[in-house]
Amino acid sequence: MTETIAVIGAGQMGNGIAHVTAQSGIAVTLIDVSADALAKGKATIEKNLERQVKKGALDATTRDATMGRISTSTDLGAVSQATVAIEAATERRDLKFKIFAELDRLAPAGALLATNTSSISITEIAAQTKRPADVIGMHFMNPVPMMKLVEVIRGLATSDATAQRTVALAAALGKTPVEANDFPGFIANRILMPMINEAVYCVMEGVGTPAAVDEVMKLGMNHPMGPLALADLIGLDTCVAILDVLHEGFGDPKYRACPLLRKYVAAGWLGRKSGRGFHNYSA
Repeated sequence: MTETIAVIGAGQMGNGIAHVTAQSGIAVTLIDVSADALAKGKATIEKNLERQVKKGALDATTRDATMGRISTSTDLGAVSQATVAIEAATERRDLKFKIFAELDRLAPAGALLATNTSSISITEIAAQTKRPADVIGMHFMNPVPMMKLVEVIRGLATSDATAQRTVALAAALGKTPVEANDFPGFIANRILMPMINEAVYCVMEGVGTPAAVDEVMKLGMNHPMGPLALADLIGLDTCVAILDVLHEGFGDPKYRACPLLRKYVAAGWLGRKSGRGFHNYSA
């Protein structure tokens, strides 16, 4: 089956998913309520493709063909032309619930309805629709064009056919699908977020500076990026949102977001996207 894909949300994750979809030879419509967000998302894709050309990983013809497969729309009704809808909106339960209720109304029968949520229950998201068997988690890693992993998460009602189709789609996008069960944070963030949170506690308690914490993890544990630099890349507000889901879902205080992490978010120090997090990106 030849898929046509709609990606809802033109931010960091959405434009990355659209990028790899188009580069894999599949037509994609990038949808966002904001025309400005769509323009920025498309510009980011162009910039990243150009970087690939300069590195010799891509030729100019492929770059142009990739951009030619991407269309944009501010109307969610554009999903009516897609066989797959991948939601990549902000990590907010209320927003995702609203989008999936609309996808249920607008997407054609038999469409695969995937969410890129990094922590919210697939079962709860699927319950906003009348077709929970078609709903699944498809959690891409950031930055999408570079990272190979896609977590594939089945909700309680997800069908075998939907899971198999999602695994095949992830592979067609050049990714490695890994299946996980629907528990808060799935696999990746259930392990990653407590590590990031503990790194923040180390800074708050004066155990080490952000640079020292990151250097220890890079040199001592062979991580390509320190946990605080990674938190800055993810977005500190997103880290807090995921920790809140873990804390609420398990009721275990070990998932409680560090007060310093909350303070940075309150100050608007969200990481790379704001120019300041645990490291300074203003330069």
